[in-house]
Amino acid sequence: MDLSYILNELGENRALYYNAISPPIVQTSNFAFDTVDEMRKRFQDEMGGYIYSRGLNPTVDILRKKLAALDGAEDALIFNNGAAATFAGILANIKSGDHIISVEHPYSWTKHLFDKILPRFNVNTTYVDGTDSTAFENALQSNTSLIYLESPTSWYLELQDLSAVAQLAKSKGIITIIDNTYATGIYQRPIELGIDIVMQTATKYISGHSDTLGGVLTGSTEMMRKIFLSEYMCIGSGIQPFNAWLLLRGLRTLPARLERIERTTIKIWEYLKAHPKIESLIYPFDPLYPQYDLAKKQMKAAPGLISFYVKIYDAQEIEAFCNGLTHFKMAVSWGGHESLLIPKLATMPRESFDPAIKDHRMIRIYVGLEDADYLIEDLNRL
Repeated sequence: MDLSYILNELGENRALYYNAISPPIVQTSNFAFDTVDEMRKRFQDEMGGYIYSRGLNPTVDILRKKLAALDGAEDALIFNNGAAATFAGILANIKSGDHIISVEHPYSWTKHLFDKILPRFNVNTTYVDGTDSTAFENALQSNTSLIYLESPTSWYLELQDLSAVAQLAKSKGIITIIDNTYATGIYQRPIELGIDIVMQTATKYISGHSDTLGGVLTGSTEMMRKIFLSEYMCIGSGIQPFNAWLLLRGLRTLPARLERIERTTIKIWEYLKAHPKIESLIYPFDPLYPQYDLAKKQMKAAPGLISFYVKIYDAQEIEAFCNGLTHFKMAVSWGGHESLLIPKLATMPRESFDPAIKDHRMIRIYVGLEDADYLIEDLNRL
């Protein structure tokens, strides 16, 4: 399906709303019926139409159609945030006594789910080095029901061979789910590589404006229906119409923003690569990156995120550099118009800093929509 059609036309029946270019925000909690029989039919199939906006809503449905098509999926569900989407996608596919295999550096709240919540229900998780495809097979247990992937991961930008993992999982009847937030459906298509469920934090690139939260799951019609009729409806974590409208607005410019971010990211990477105070860089499209060939094989580009290690061995000096930046904002997340930075030492007590531990000297940046020279001027403080 043509990308321009998906972003500009798919799901938009403008004749229903006065030929308005921008779809309306259907800000309603519930929907009325003309007859008892119509209401009865909707109760029997709530995913077949509108009854209550905790389930389906016309504004949200336009976004669902677009995001499903963007991933090459049959259907999609939209959540209030990425953590809610991940929670529902995982919970729908496990039961008490099951075993999960996960990459070793998942998003922090996903790890909290694996380590703190699911063990209360006798569901245990094994973490593996996702860069080694054989690690997944070696970690298999008779009760393994789900494999969780994040490619690339958000700090270390580690990749998994999605085709290899999907093939292994399908041969064992195991469900696969991936966090594809880094690349989006524009630059990586996990469903085409055999992955069952794709999650994105729509807060990031899809929104693009740092003004709303959102999460999305895409997959087969059967899988999305399974999640909708249980976790989605029961937890009540579906997105609100206004937030869905904001994501529709952001989606219009997604390709243009990603292209600009990618070009600027390459310039920043080239600058950092030659900087005397940079010990090493982590960037999937760096020819020296250990997984460069895999990155080129399953991703079209690597926008935005670069992690690097500084040759600065004093915590106060690292902090002074970060505190002195004026163009990079010190903040979590990524995908908006603004460039961001997080030093790893901000995630730990200052007294825990040990310069001998390489990770303590790690900094992650996100390259936004600013000019490259403008950002390099800021990084010259290093």
